[in-house]
Order: sequence, then structure tokens, then C-alpha cells
Amino acid sequence: MIDLRSDTVTRPTPDMRAAMATAEVGDDVYGEDPTVRALEERVAGLFGKQAALFTPTGSMANVLAVRSLVGVGEEVLCESSAHIARAELGAHGAFSGVTMRTWTGRPVDLAQVEAMFAPDMGPFFVPTRAVSLENTHNFGGGAVTPVEDMQAVRRFADERGVGVHLDGARIWNAHVATGTPLSAYGATADVLAVCLSKGLGAPVGSLVVGTSDAIAESRVWRKRLGGGMRQVGVLAAAGLHALDHHVERLAEDHENARLLAEACGLDPAAVASNIVVVDVPDAPAVVAAAAEHNVRVSAVGPRALRLVTHLDVSRDDAQTAATVLAKVLAA
Repeated sequence: MIDLRSDTVTRPTPDMRAAMATAEVGDDVYGEDPTVRALEERVAGLFGKQAALFTPTGSMANVLAVRSLVGVGEEVLCESSAHIARAELGAHGAFSGVTMRTWTGRPVDLAQVEAMFAPDMGPFFVPTRAVSLENTHNFGGGAVTPVEDMQAVRRFADERGVGVHLDGARIWNAHVATGTPLSAYGATADVLAVCLSKGLGAPVGSLVVGTSDAIAESRVWRKRLGGGMRQVGVLAAAGLHALDHHVERLAEDHENARLLAEACGLDPAAVASNIVVVDVPDAPAVVAAAAEHNVRVSAVGPRALRLVTHLDVSRDDAQTAATVLAKVLAA
């Protein structure tokens, strides 16, 4: 079965499993797991930040990151299909008491952000405390947000004294697709959430990245939300291995995504990373038909398919899937 539903379906490689098996561990709640500390220090350094915190999930990382900037009864602005708004089951309101307002359209639309911004006007209106960006943009078909757009939002936020959050679950894909240094992306945000279990192929784990104060506070909230972990170096080791071996190879996933896009009648040049969204008359019917030929794809709407390439999809797999999808769509 060629599984194109998501880049979360990967399995640890043999070398990754070996790294996990030999990891030095300690009790991370006490701050004593050396492998976790090494991972946190490395990721913080990559993004030019003071500190990082290992979390079990990307959703928890985003909740912690946003709440480090936005308090109860305050708001974060984001695009209407942003992951924090559409795919985290209302966690930000449920656990942090924050509210959201959204713009619709481009991943970054500074004119709309400027129009929506609400200053603190006392006990009458909800004040804007942060703007959230996403790169790459999941429901935007893996779109890469230009760093120049992110820098413009950074300047706007600085002028108004508010924060910037970056959902960087697939920031590694944006980095490889554009050559933009990770530190340049880091400079656009006060706090980031980055994922190891999507494009990088680790079995679990994300990190919150930011200032020492934000991470210290996030550590308390991680424990409060039930995210304190013990000898978790066995998982952190997978993340370190992924950083060493699975970043630059993301270019292969991007090439495979363009192959699939062309087979589905799309312009491959319009595919920026490893996600392809295809408009079809009946998405569930296409999902079922492709599965009969051992190709798994996702319906992300009644008329929309999502195809995601990843570590476990070889070039031969992509070519086979492209042939199947072309035939299914033609039928």
C-alpha cells in the first residue's frame, strides 16, 4: 500500500531505531534527560532562540506557544484555515482561554491584519496580543510563505507591541524549498512550534522554541496539561537522528509531489513542497477507487483530495501512484 494520506504515517528507519535503542536517558521532568537537553539546545540554536521545550505533540506545542503570548480573554489573529484554528479541536480556547479572529485568503495578508488589529481599549473590547503565521501552510496545499511577508508582519507587530507566533510544523520543508536559513524564519517570530514527526519522519515529538522566560513558563504548562515525560530521550534521539539525516532529503519529497501533481492535471510548478491538493467532482469516490489499486489518499472536503509525499514514499512509489491516480481521475 502506497500511503499518501499524510507525512505523519512514516515509520522509524532502522538507523533511527538504533539511535533510539542506544539513547542515554534520564528523568526529563527533573530536567535530567541528556538526550532531550541536547535536542532542545540544538533546535533552539537552529532558529536563533534562547531555549526550546520538547513536547509529545504539535498541538500541545502550538497551545503552549500561543499562550506564552496571549492571555485569557485576549486574541490571536490567524488565517481562517490555519491549523491552530481548524485542526486542534478548539484547544486554545479550552485550555488557554484565548479567542481568535481570522482573515481569509493568502497565508499572509498584511492589509487584512492591519484592518483587524484591535488595540487595548480598556474593559470593552478584546485586544489583539499576537499574530499567528503558518509555514508551510497545511490547508493551503503546502504553500511556502515568503520570508519577506513574514518579516513585514514582524515589523507590524513590533510597531504595535504585540507578538508573532509561527506554526512551523513543516518549516523544514519551507527551508529546503527556498534555501531560507532556519534562523531567518526564527527571527520573524517570538515563539515557534516545530514538528519532528511530519516531514522529518520521527515517530513522535514537537518543540516550542523561544525566549528562556517563555520556555520556562511553557514547561510549567506542559506539566499542567499532562505532558510531563520521564525517560523520553529514546524519542528525542529519533529527533536528533532526523535532524542529521532527514532534512535535506525533503527535496526528494517535493519532487515526488510535483510528479503526482502533473499526473493529476495540475501545474507541477505550482507545488511548493510535499502537499498536493486536487479538486475533483467526488473526493470520497476517488479515495475508494485509488484504494482498490493500493494507493491511499485523503478527502479533505467533498470535492478535494490531499496527497502528501514523505520518507516512506520512494520515487518508484510516486510513479506507481501517479499512474493509478491518472487512471482513476480519467475514469
